[in-house]
Amino acid sequence: MRLIRRHFLGAAVLALAPTALLPLPAAAQNWPGKAITIVVAYPAGGDTDLIARVIAEKLSPRLKVPVVVDNKPGAAGTIGNSFVSKAAPDGHTLLLTPKTFTTAQQVLKVAPSSAYDVINGFEPIVLTTYQPLILVAHPGKGYKSVPEMIQAAKSGKGVTYASPGSGSPMHIIGEWLNREAGVKLTHVPYKGIAPSVTDVVAGHVDTAWLTPGVVSQYMNEGKLVPLAVADPKRSPLVPQVPTLVEAGYKDIVNPSWMGLYAPKGTPAPVVAALNQHVNEILKMPEVVAKITAVGSTPGGGTPEVLAKATAEDFHKMGKIIKELGITAD
Repeated sequence: MRLIRRHFLGAAVLALAPTALLPLPAAAQNWPGKAITIVVAYPAGGDTDLIARVIAEKLSPRLKVPVVVDNKPGAAGTIGNSFVSKAAPDGHTLLLTPKTFTTAQQVLKVAPSSAYDVINGFEPIVLTTYQPLILVAHPGKGYKSVPEMIQAAKSGKGVTYASPGSGSPMHIIGEWLNREAGVKLTHVPYKGIAPSVTDVVAGHVDTAWLTPGVVSQYMNEGKLVPLAVADPKRSPLVPQVPTLVEAGYKDIVNPSWMGLYAPKGTPAPVVAALNQHVNEILKMPEVVAKITAVGSTPGGGTPEVLAKATAEDFHKMGKIIKELGITAD
């Protein structure tokens, strides 16, 4: 089993072949006037940080100014998100964030000084990448599918699932599956992805909701068994892994993504210019290769695509969070 398949990478490169550079909007031609900062609200070294740095590296020569990544971690991303929401709307401070941006304030108690408006407080620029959530199991547990895992839980066997933390998308989907399946898999929250991976590989927890990039090595070596993805259809990254929909849970769809935003009020021509540049960057073969290597696929499209994803997740996942009573530590 190989997570990143050669045929997918080749197809992605062909499908995303570069297009001709279009003239930038006239009002954006005097921008940028100084270095641009892409804020990442998580520590250096993670998937969000890596993708931000890939984009920054390619964006800098196009704009002829330095483009730097500034990590502002803490409070499930709300510190960095809030910082960008209050930055000058001049196109020089941006935010690259995973979809937890839409739910963090719904599971955390955020001080008014750190609060931000998910729907109206930012200018969406472009949806940069998609990244499926994947359920994996330790092979010693004997589960080869979601139905087998659910049957074990219904028969009285205690089944545990790890997540990178309470209130995370992985926690949300784990409890969502509990409700829909009528079982109670026990949630074991960790302080981040790394320790949850370590413990499911060691067999200290039975299963875990994670992302493909951090478990591909263990799946390839047979140390973890993939059970399902939470996307609406099978991911090209792991086409052999069925969806929860295929397992009989038609309503459990929770695709993960990352997006690039600017503070509210950033001039439309600047947003348009950034959207054009990043769309073209996401089509570069070397960028496609780096993105797929960490278990993601390139996104793209208009700012409206990101705006729609933001609003849909804010409302849909907010409803699930409230119904299930999910909170973060």
